[in-house]
Amino acid sequence: MRLYIETRVRAGLDELWARTQDPAEHQRWDLRFTEIRHLPRAGGEEEPRHFRYATRVLPFLTLAGTGVSAGEKERPDGTRTSALRFSCPHPLSLLADGSGYWRYVPDGSGDGAGDGSGDGVRFLTGYDYRPRWGAVGALADRLVLRPLMGWATAWSFDRLRIWLEHGVTPERARRNWLTELTLRAAVAGAAGTALALKPAALLGPSGAFLSPLLLVAAVAAALLTPPLPRTPAARRCLRTPPAPVRPPRLLRTLETPR
Repeated sequence: MRLYIETRVRAGLDELWARTQDPAEHQRWDLRFTEIRHLPRAGGEEEPRHFRYATRVLPFLTLAGTGVSAGEKERPDGTRTSALRFSCPHPLSLLADGSGYWRYVPDGSGDGAGDGSGDGVRFLTGYDYRPRWGAVGALADRLVLRPLMGWATAWSFDRLRIWLEHGVTPERARRNWLTELTLRAAVAGAAGTALALKPAALLGPSGAFLSPLLLVAAVAAALLTPPLPRTPAARRCLRTPPAPVRPPRLLRTLETPR
């Protein structure tokens, strides 16, 4: 099952392109990567660009791999596209190799110039990968890794959107998320603990009826209240394509790095 994530960013197309194509900027907002850097070019400026990426999954374990990417910055329809293939040789990496693409689709009426300065830009990705470890790996991927990758991609897309729309840096957005997550967990934990106590001990005789309702309401509020506008949230992104999509032809021109 190919992963699909889409968000709408109210920012200029050039600015969105820069924040996603520059490895130094990309690694700041994308939760999936700890480091991304380009490797020295073997050919001219028009050749696909090779890169190295790394993800720290534990304090003592970093999984690194290589990839190759290419982009189309000028297209007749005003959209832009980039595609990549990647692989990770580390034996502890469940993800073996894969491919994907980004599409930048200006959707503002504006002046018709297609620069994304009207209503914004639809920024979307589709990608897939091959898991390791046979049947065990396929099961672990379906139950754990693939849902986690989908969530991390959507959360990262929303963090990028907040950076571009509100000027909140990725580092600050992460702190906002951790703070809000901590507060929600504290409220839910306190309410759950209180709910386990005898209600009458909390509010007197009326507690037997009132306190369970109040505490359940507190837990529900902690879990279901929408995130603050400057806190990243995966739920804000579209996770199913609105129409059938096909990978760009550009992807077929790239070979999986070994």
